[in-house]
Amino acid sequence: METTRHFTATLYIVNDGATALHAHPGLGIRLPPGGHVDRDELPHETALREAREETGLDPTLLTDHREIGSETARSLPRPRHLMLADVNRFGDHVGHQHIDHVYFATVETRRLEPADGEEPADAWGWYSRDGLRAADVDADVCELGLEAIEAAAVAD
Repeated sequence: METTRHFTATLYIVNDGATALHAHPGLGIRLPPGGHVDRDELPHETALREAREETGLDPTLLTDHREIGSETARSLPRPRHLMLADVNRFGDHVGHQHIDHVYFATVETRRLEPADGEEPADAWGWYSRDGLRAADVDADVCELGLEAIEAAAVAD
């Protein structure tokens, strides 16, 4: 059986020492905003678009690299992590995976206004360092959330 793979992007948004996670309706776990990379998008554009749609917030991407460019080439915002997520497992076989580009960003407010058709604002919660450690979230979500909070603190 063939394993299919899709490119996705995730954005850990941080405000005042906390990151936003929502209850994902299909997966039954808490996750930051994110989704599939569209054919006409770059991964960082997907991360920003998904965050805007899902939260109504306007994130500022945190980058940690020097810009390099010319007339025909330019640097892209580098993801903080690339993750390979098993989405569908059938015993020892993985049927579908996401190649996830993970970015960090800051937002000016915690006032959520999701777009029509997105999960409502009350599906979201803001998690501090201690809140993440105490929450029932996957280990990678906790670790990446903690790293995003730290990156935002250093960027201030």
